[in-house]
Amino acid sequence: MFKNYMGGADKFTVASKITNGTYNMKNFKSLALAALATAVMSGSAFAADWSKIRIGTEGAYKPFNYMDSSGELQGFDIDIAKALCAEMKAECSFVAQDWDGIIPALLAKKYDVIIASMSITDERKKKVDFTDKYYNTPAKFVAKKGSGMTDTSPAGMKGKTIGAQSSTTHSTYLEDNYKDSTVKLYATQDEANADLAAGRLDAVLADSVVILAWLGGDGSCCEHVGETHNDPKWFGLGAGMAVRKGEDELTTKLNTALAAILENGTYKKINDKYFPFSVY
Repeated sequence: MFKNYMGGADKFTVASKITNGTYNMKNFKSLALAALATAVMSGSAFAADWSKIRIGTEGAYKPFNYMDSSGELQGFDIDIAKALCAEMKAECSFVAQDWDGIIPALLAKKYDVIIASMSITDERKKKVDFTDKYYNTPAKFVAKKGSGMTDTSPAGMKGKTIGAQSSTTHSTYLEDNYKDSTVKLYATQDEANADLAAGRLDAVLADSVVILAWLGGDGSCCEHVGETHNDPKWFGLGAGMAVRKGEDELTTKLNTALAAILENGTYKKINDKYFPFSVY
């Protein structure tokens, strides 16, 4: 250990210094602590135990993740997470976290991985690492039925009031491109939908599948309008699982498990439980 630490110092030179008193016990303690610190920083001292994994999710993004009437987390994200844990033979627990604070809470080690329909974007990659994508669906505008809205380009939406959930790819896309519109942001998608239904918004931009579930229920007042929006510059390359930077072992385990459930049919069973089409 000391030879490696000292960059190849001759062992006889070290021994002679020990003999003549140049090095004392305090020196050895300092050297040992320095060597241990170096090993820890290089990631070689201790290996993480991923037999227990804490999963962060939002719980307000139906049908991907939401709370049922008994306060239990449900949805596509939750079922995928459970399938991955079963494949990894890991004991998993869930932590519900408001969307705005979901990455800070991961970095603060409140949980180990985010599985919450988070789009893989370059901006988020500056803070976290991502697994492979586990689904990919485009964004689309929704407006009141009979609105006559067909052109959802920035020019076509000039003067309109548009809603989106804050801290999402949808809100970023609107703020960057719809400069001549009024953009209103909401803590949850449900709040944006409610303002659209109440007539306080002209349109909402959201994940086309998430909003489709609402249109089939409380959102019967409204409909998809215009073209889909999926520019990777803003919307990324699909939804992935986010982990803290440097947690390569966990990322590999998640990717391996994801490949396995895609191959063995488990993913398709979960997909078909929620959607009449593939979201992958």
